[in-house]
Amino acid sequence: MTKLVLITGGSRGIGAELVRSFAAKNYLVAMTYCHNANAATELAEELGPNVYAFYLDQSIPDNISTCVNAIEHHFSRTIDILINNGAIAQEKPYLEITANDFEVMLNTNLRGPFLLTQACIPAMKANTWGKIINISSIGGQWGGFNQVHYAAAKAGLLNLTKSIAKIYSADGINCNAISIGLVETEMTRNELASELGKQKVAAIPAKRLGHTRDINAIALFLASDDSNYLCGQTLNANGGMYFN
Repeated sequence: MTKLVLITGGSRGIGAELVRSFAAKNYLVAMTYCHNANAATELAEELGPNVYAFYLDQSIPDNISTCVNAIEHHFSRTIDILINNGAIAQEKPYLEITANDFEVMLNTNLRGPFLLTQACIPAMKANTWGKIINISSIGGQWGGFNQVHYAAAKAGLLNLTKSIAKIYSADGINCNAISIGLVETEMTRNELASELGKQKVAAIPAKRLGHTRDINAIALFLASDDSNYLCGQTLNANGGMYFN
C-alpha cells in the first residue's frame, strides 16, 4: 500500500529535496511551508497530484492540529511517516540572545516536532506501523557557538527521539534521528560564508560539504521496512566531523 509522508519545511533546502525524493519513490507527500507559499505551491504542482502543500507555522500549537486534520482530509487517510524537518536558525552571540529569541527557537524547533509527533502517534499506533524521522544537527551533539539556542533545541530533539522510541517501539512505530553536519542550503549559507564557517568546512574529514542527496538516502531507508529494527538511533550524516 502506498504510504503517506508528512515532510515539514518542504519548500526549500533539505526539505524540498526530501519532497522530491519521496515523490520519485511514489509516496503520497504532504509538505508544509510557513513563509514560502509560492515556492511550495510551485514544487507541489511540478511533482504532480500525489504531492500537496499545506501552510503550517509549527510554533503555534493550534496550527499543528489544523494542518494535520487538513492533510488527513485531503488525502482521505492518516499519516504513515512523519519527517520533522521544519526548523529555523539564528546566528547571534550568546550574550545577545534574548528571552524571546530563545522562546521562538524552542517553540519552533522542539515543541513543534513534539506536538506534530503527538498528533500523528494515535493513528500510527492503531495501524501498528509508523515512522518518525527527526532532522537534527551536529550542533545538538557538540554544542553551539553563535547559535546556542539552536543547538539546545536540536539536542532536545535527539532526546525526544529516544523517548518516543522507548514508549512506542513495541507498537510498531520507529522513531530515529538524522543528525546532519554542514550541508549547503539556504539556511546555512551565511554561516558557511563566515571565516569560522570556512574553517569548519576545511576541517571536515570527508573534505566536502554534505549534499541534500546524502540526507535523502538515509531518510528513505528510515522510512522503509528495512529499518524496522532501528529504534531511537541517531544516524550521523556529517562527513566524519563527529562520532558517537
